[in-house]
Amino acid sequence: MEGKNEQRAGLLYGIGAYVMWGLVPLFWPLLKPSGAIEILAHRMVWSLGVVTIALLAVRRWAWIGELVRDRRKLALISVAAATITVNWGLYIWAVNNGQVVEASLGYFINPLVTIAMGVLLLGERLRPVQWVAVATGLAAVLVLAIGYGRPPWISLVLAFSFATYGLVKKKVNMGGLESLAAETAVLFVPALGFLLWLGATGKSTFTAGGTGHGFLLAATGIVTAIPLICFGAAAVRVPLSTLGLLQYLAPIFQFGLGVVYFKESMPPERWAGFALVWLALSLLTWDALRTARRNRALAVKLLATAAAAPATATPTPEGAAILPSDAAPLGGTTTPAPEAATTTTGTEAPNPAQQKIT
Repeated sequence: MEGKNEQRAGLLYGIGAYVMWGLVPLFWPLLKPSGAIEILAHRMVWSLGVVTIALLAVRRWAWIGELVRDRRKLALISVAAATITVNWGLYIWAVNNGQVVEASLGYFINPLVTIAMGVLLLGERLRPVQWVAVATGLAAVLVLAIGYGRPPWISLVLAFSFATYGLVKKKVNMGGLESLAAETAVLFVPALGFLLWLGATGKSTFTAGGTGHGFLLAATGIVTAIPLICFGAAAVRVPLSTLGLLQYLAPIFQFGLGVVYFKESMPPERWAGFALVWLALSLLTWDALRTARRNRALAVKLLATAAAAPATATPTPEGAAILPSDAAPLGGTTTPAPEAATTTTGTEAPNPAQQKIT
């Protein structure tokens, strides 16, 4: 009973995290007339404050000394901070400039980009269905480029920056709260310097916009940290395959807001491109669930064999992955974070606590 309650709580945490990420396009327009870069700087500064309070509450500080002594990890954290800056900044700009639908497309195609990067950069091998899904995704981008009259550059930059961020996070191997604290710490000084410069030149909207506007800018830290904390709570309670399914809630909500609330145009060729993307994601979902079931069946069979012959060691075939729980998230990725990602293609189980969505 306790296990079921934990899974139920984890599911609610996961839904809450992805729904909050999905509804975040409603928040950024409230910060006008602040520009995207000013909003981004406030987000970096206030996020560090919020995660510091969270770390004080859970008393997790040992990782700081380890990180400071590890130059390689520090360099990777700096790269992660740079890529998430590009992702966050472009996403805020896109939402506040009437490009919510194209921004949502970036997070729809992110699993496909992540898989492609796994093949090109990590030498991972794809299953046939995954190849079909990636090819379908490429066809979708071509159709959308024709529909837009240009490549969907907002979607592509969001997808590639987030996939790169996920690749770096995979190498860093830190928890979500700790990595966000480290990344915002790296960004804090330049962000604060930019805000002070805006204030000195009379271009800051923090105080000029009134108390309410200043409060909303400060709330960017809460908007960033709360979904991530909920995601972290979900990641330790529910299977990876469940998180893999939930990851699509965020771009679905974003797409719905773009079409219904912001009333962005959707001509037939754009619908066709999105339909191809959704087909590719459906193929990834089916393949990941099938692989998870196969891995569970293999684990049960090997355990049964070992129990029947306890005196005989049963060697594991070379290259076989024994994953007694759900083997891999859908499409090889689980995305919190706009704002979490890994770069696997079903050959290893990622740590979803390392991930984040915008």
